Amino acid sequence: MGVLTDYFRAADAASVVQALEQTDGESPVVGPERPVFDGVEAKGVDPAVVLAMLIAAIQQIPWRVDLVKETTVWPAFPAPGPDNLEDEDNPWVTGPWVSELHPLTRDTLAAVRDSEVPTIVARWVEAEELHGARVEDMQPLAEELILLARRARKASEQLYCWMSL
Repeated sequence: MGVLTDYFRAADAASVVQALEQTDGESPVVGPERPVFDGVEAKGVDPAVVLAMLIAAIQQIPWRVDLVKETTVWPAFPAPGPDNLEDEDNPWVTGPWVSELHPLTRDTLAAVRDSEVPTIVARWVEAEELHGARVEDMQPLAEELILLARRARKASEQLYCWMSL
């Protein structure tokens, strides 16, 4: 089972929560209606590991667990105690989850020069978690994420990640 991940830009967490409440937590990037937010489908590119490895490749530093800082915005209520983590109706257990990415992640992506992308992606695909992905397959995704980050920065918006099992 893979993790579905979509990255998108929005003005603030309140607008994200409002959109998710109207769609029962469905992806604000993909769906039967037009997308709610400008975004990118990025199946399996979770923020803490795979996106952080892209950020590490950009910065030419080793990956570390705290490289991409996130703040959970959905579910919009506090996480339950450990006794309630087996409830199949609990969205904290089943998802979807949405987190706001720290502005440094947006700005790091947005600052990448187009000419640097092939070299960065070549470093990124060396990550064990990408399971032998090829530069030519991952470069379009990296370019989409970079362009999304540029649009977010230009509009003074934040980047968000929607994840679901």
